[in-house]
Order: sequence, then C-alpha cells, then structure tokens
Amino acid sequence: MNETIIRCRLAHFQDGYSSWDNAFQYLDDAIVVIKNEKIDKVIPAQELSKTTIDEKNILDRRPALMLPGFIDAHVHSPQLPMIASYGEQLLDWLQKYTFPAEIECAEQEYSRLQSENFIESLLRHGTTSAFIFTTSYKHNTEDIFNAAHKRNMRIIAGKVLMDRNAPKALLDEKDGIHDSRDLILKYHERGRLGYAITPRFSATSTPEQLHAAGELLKEFPSVWMQTHLSESQSEISWTKQLFPDATDYLNTYETYGLHSNRSIYAHCIHLSESEIKRIADAGSTVAFCPSSNLFLGSGLLNIEALHDAKVQYALASDVGAGTSLSMFKTMGDAYKVNQLQAYSLSPLESYYSSTLGAAKSLNIDAFVGNLAQGKEADFILVDARLDKNISTRITDDTNIQDELFIYMTMGDDRIIHETHVAGKVVYSNPLNQNLFNSGVKH
Repeated sequence: MNETIIRCRLAHFQDGYSSWDNAFQYLDDAIVVIKNEKIDKVIPAQELSKTTIDEKNILDRRPALMLPGFIDAHVHSPQLPMIASYGEQLLDWLQKYTFPAEIECAEQEYSRLQSENFIESLLRHGTTSAFIFTTSYKHNTEDIFNAAHKRNMRIIAGKVLMDRNAPKALLDEKDGIHDSRDLILKYHERGRLGYAITPRFSATSTPEQLHAAGELLKEFPSVWMQTHLSESQSEISWTKQLFPDATDYLNTYETYGLHSNRSIYAHCIHLSESEIKRIADAGSTVAFCPSSNLFLGSGLLNIEALHDAKVQYALASDVGAGTSLSMFKTMGDAYKVNQLQAYSLSPLESYYSSTLGAAKSLNIDAFVGNLAQGKEADFILVDARLDKNISTRITDDTNIQDELFIYMTMGDDRIIHETHVAGKVVYSNPLNQNLFNSGVKH
C-alpha cells in the first residue's frame, strides 16, 4: 500500500455546507494520511496518540500550510509565450499577438515542448487542475493531454473550434468537429483527463460549426463546453452583426444546444439581466478572469450581481491576457476589481472560488476541491518563509484569514513549498533546501 503521512497546518472548505464561511476549516496542527493517491484521513495532531500511526513515518512540514491544489477555470496553454504583450484591447490583441502565437504550435516539436512547459508552469504555481483552451491544431491538444496524463493530473482541455474570422492557418473548416470527436474518444475519461468542446467564441465559428458542436455535445453528454461570452463591448457589437437573428450574445450558444450546466463562459462582464438569469437557470458557470479584464481594459465583472442571481463562478487566470498563472495573483486582482465596485471580496470567498467552489461549479467536486476523506490527494504546501517580505508581514498574532489575504495580495509561485498530484510530489521549490538547512524549527 502506498502511504504518505504529513504533519502541517491545514486550511480548506468542507463538503456539505451552504456557504464558504460556514464550510471553512483550519487546523493549526494536523496529521494528513494519504493512501493510494487519495486523502485517507485528516486528524488534529493532539489526537495522534489515539491512532496506530508511527511518528517515525511522519513527514514534518510545519509551519507550512496545506491547501487544496488550485483550480484554474479558464486558461490558454499556447498563450504563455506571449504573456505581457503591450498596448491592445481584445479584438486587436487577438490579431496582433494571440493568433501568431497559436500558429507557432503548428510545428509539432515546438508544440510538444511548449505544452510540457505549460503543464510544468501550472504545477510550479500550485495549480493542479485547469480548464484549458489549446489551439485549433489536433496535435497540440494531444500534447497537452499527454503532458498532463504523464503527471496524473485532473485536466479538462479542448481543441479550439474556429472556422472563420481568423488567419487561414488556424481555420479548421473541414476537420474541426471530426478532430474533436477523435480527441473525445481517445482522451475523455482516460485516467484523470476530461474533454471540453471549445468554440473560441461565436464570432469565429459559423452557425454550421456551432450546430455541429451542439450535436457533438448531445452525442457525448459527459463532456463540457467552454467558450467566451461578453468580454468587451466591441466583441458584443461584432457578434450582433454576425448573428442578426439572435436575441443577445448568449442566445448564439443557446440556439445551437451549447448552453447547459456543463457550460463554462469566460468573462461575462457585460451581460444583460436576462442573460444572467438564463445562466443561473441552466446552472452554467462564469469563469471570472480579473487579471485579463484589467490588462485588456475590458471592464469589471460585477460579482454582487452574480450573487444576487445565484450564478456560480470560479476564478481563472486567463493567461496570456492574464499576466500570471498564479492563482494567488488572480485572487489579488479579483480583490482589486471588486474594490473598484465597493465590494470587499473576502479571502474566504477568494480561496473557495479557486478550490472547492470552483470544483462544484465545474462539476469535478466528486474528485477534487478540498482535503476530505476519499478525495484525490491534490494539494500544495505554502511556506511564508520562502519570501522574506511575506514572512515579515506574518506574525504570531496573524489569524488564518489575514494570512490567506496576505498570500493573495503578496504571494505567487515563490511561496509554493511543494505541489502534490494524486499524493505524489510533482514540484518542489528549489529554495526548500535552504529552509531545511537553516536551523529554523519546524
């Protein structure tokens, strides 16, 4: 039997509660037992004497804090190389930077190496699950799946469907749906992989392709659908011109059977009241992308309006318009977006929307999202000592909510001590050795 026992602090959200504040659990000294890739038990350390656990087998990682692995609800793997591209808003940014970066992935060895780097980068930043847009190239999607599968990650990805209004080298007029079906048959539910049918957005798919995508979703009801919705005003106006019979932007997806409780819509900044209600009624998910919305000047998502309508949302980095794969930085930008709208986003809501709340809204909470018994052992260990400014900011009097807030405003990959996937260490911070050799008591 494969068993690992870790002693550390622990924070997560428990199943079976109606709100994140009621669900939050913090243990200042915990014993976590991992068996056969899953969480076997979590017990307070003071109860150790009541167990049969041999203390010699415990890996003492105090004062590190264990958190569930982060879940990124919307990210573009081919865009990592063009992150921080200057000076454009959405539609011009796509033409000037995004499409050329995606064309680079036509070269197969580049695609493979870049996909490996992207997956490794997720893990370095503490993200263990993600909903990924690849490119319109079938082999590029295979590269992402193969890189994730090699590391036993729970990843959902999809080949971008795009048969108009893009460079010819990226159009998949003949093969898009056929390739998507092949990818579903080969990768969906293989190990911990899942597939998402992925029209980039309505403007880059013909009605015929959207219809075919909807038929594919009917054929494979256990897959997801991910796309973009109402990111910028110019995009909305363009969509109205291309779909004159649609009542609004969301209706371009509804018409073709793409709107359901397994639909993830990135951005959703400029929704009408009707669109918000229909998203809530369907149980669809909004991927909140604060960093990219600020970077491209697209607008500010109104979280309170989503709360009022009972729309579920999950946080997302949206790299490469997003400026970091770090969910800490994404949470920090989400806080700023809401401050501009007189809503103080609590650290508990932020972490919930990056862990269990994200898992619930994305329909993967049976597997991941917290550290409950039986869940897959995807987690991170965070250590403030890895960053001098953060360790100075945190004192013995700092409570756990304030500590989490400090991480989401000052933290990034530098404070990730380790990332574990299915109970196995898949990333260890190079600075860890300095910690253990420093004489600092754990």
